[in-house]
Amino acid sequence: MNKLMSLYLKVRKNQNLSFFVIWMRYLIGFAFVPSGLTKLLGQRFTVLPVTHPVGFFFEAMYQTGFYWNFLGFVQVLSAFLLMTQRFATIGNLIFLAIITNVYLITAAMQFKGTVYITFLLLVASVGMLLWDFPKWVQLFSKDNFKVSEEYNSLPTYQPIWVITGFIFFVESILFAVLPKLLPISGMTTMFAMLGVIVVTAIAILIIYMRNTWRLKKERSL
Repeated sequence: MNKLMSLYLKVRKNQNLSFFVIWMRYLIGFAFVPSGLTKLLGQRFTVLPVTHPVGFFFEAMYQTGFYWNFLGFVQVLSAFLLMTQRFATIGNLIFLAIITNVYLITAAMQFKGTVYITFLLLVASVGMLLWDFPKWVQLFSKDNFKVSEEYNSLPTYQPIWVITGFIFFVESILFAVLPKLLPISGMTTMFAMLGVIVVTAIAILIIYMRNTWRLKKERSL
């Protein structure tokens, strides 16, 4: 177990891998918010007719009423928890349950193209689960256990990423809702919000790189 933990910590302390995981959480959150809000607000997910198997399936789900809203709520909750970074492990566990179900549905109903996307999301979720394995591996230990070590210097949990997660979540909500509320073209609004999200990402990256450069400079003195 000590060798496994040493290998794990070596991976977790890798700045590039940590950076990849952080932004993977953001991207998955962005992907889940629009579809989740659609269900949460009680709207149909597809325009396919009920004569089409996929259209029939989603219409049946839509007609369940509050269950449809519940699915949307869970998706939005999962996205929010993933974006916070601090609660990303809980968010990923919820996401894993959802995306496994979605993947099986797309595979069973032979969704063209979508099945590959859902499979990649499933792989990403399993990868993030392995990334956080010390948090949940205790579930398989005997009742009497002791945690004797604490690790405070892992790169993923830094205030900048927590704050960024909250900003991105709000922007993703606006990205999904504003095109339906504003009188101007929905596509125009979507592109404008997408521009805001990209500018936010670039600004955060610049701030992060400047802070990293400053810390390296201070340590070298």
